[in-house]
Amino acid sequence: MKKVMATWPHWAGYAAAGWALGYGALGLFWALGGSGFPFGRSDPDWEPGLSVLGEVTRESAAPVIAVLGALGAVAGLAMARGVRRGRTVLLGFAWPAAVALTVVVTDNRVLMLVAYAPLLAVFAFTGVPGGQPMSELVPWSRINLFIVLVGGLLWALAALAYQRRTAARCVMCGRSEQSPARWTTPQAARRWGLWAVVVAAAIPALYDASRFAWAAGIPLGITEEFWRWLDESGLRWGGLFLSLMGLGGAILTLGLVQRWGEVYPRWIWFKAGRPVPPMLAVVPASIVSVIVLSGGLTYWRLRMVHGSGDWDMWATWAPSLVWPLWGVALAAAALAYYLRRRGACRMCGRGGRPEAEPTAERG
Repeated sequence: MKKVMATWPHWAGYAAAGWALGYGALGLFWALGGSGFPFGRSDPDWEPGLSVLGEVTRESAAPVIAVLGALGAVAGLAMARGVRRGRTVLLGFAWPAAVALTVVVTDNRVLMLVAYAPLLAVFAFTGVPGGQPMSELVPWSRINLFIVLVGGLLWALAALAYQRRTAARCVMCGRSEQSPARWTTPQAARRWGLWAVVVAAAIPALYDASRFAWAAGIPLGITEEFWRWLDESGLRWGGLFLSLMGLGGAILTLGLVQRWGEVYPRWIWFKAGRPVPPMLAVVPASIVSVIVLSGGLTYWRLRMVHGSGDWDMWATWAPSLVWPLWGVALAAAALAYYLRRRGACRMCGRGGRPEAEPTAERG
């Protein structure tokens, strides 16, 4: 796996092309009358504002998916082979594709499934309480959103590698012969990265505080009637579970500026004192930032369609409106952590020691 990750600039374009070809084939299948079209009113989760594709039909959207898939396969192969002619066109296809697939087409259901993943793993073996089938908790339309997200991430990697390759930069680290921008230095990244971490860790607290209060029997931000319904249905404990997940995420976010985020602490006995591989923190934080941003934008769409919520129930909708800022802040925090920790590039040799390079603890 390490070897695969270390060579991502070489395979990212091919992977994006393969994904586009496969998803384009799905589009062709749907265009020819195949079942399983996951968008529009065919989506079992459909409601106004949930998805930007909520009003499309198979007849109109499936052929477009097929055509875009074919174009993406060609573009991905050209980028993988480093074709310089048409560079602007290729990047103009790849970057919008990455943004559209990771942030625009996906919605808050990806975030919900990620948050509930531990429970879903348990339910896969024990069964869902109440006898509900797993197919209803994780229908094909939600699985499709993960496939779309993966495609967007592949396009982002392909676009980044191609942009670097065709700009005389190292495809692995992005450095060139020119002096680095001041904001990318470890010292600068520590300053602005600290603010990003503070924001990224503080925003979930607005959500977590109300759910912890509900679990404690305090109807913070909701009506008494609604709290009684949560209590009788057992859903207040589901909110507590999500809050615990959010609290864990906030603690991990703080690790992006803490010593224990750079060197394994002693309570991780089998790794204690060893440097934490930077990508072990950067990759998950970056992916979560995209999922949170997409989820936050979904809640804004829902509010625009349904109007502002009942202020007696503000805790059920207001905290989620700042989630786009949370996603951006977390992405910035991950970037700052990477800039501080990256050191010299193994491919091009550029760069020096990272700021406060972690060393093994003694004693």
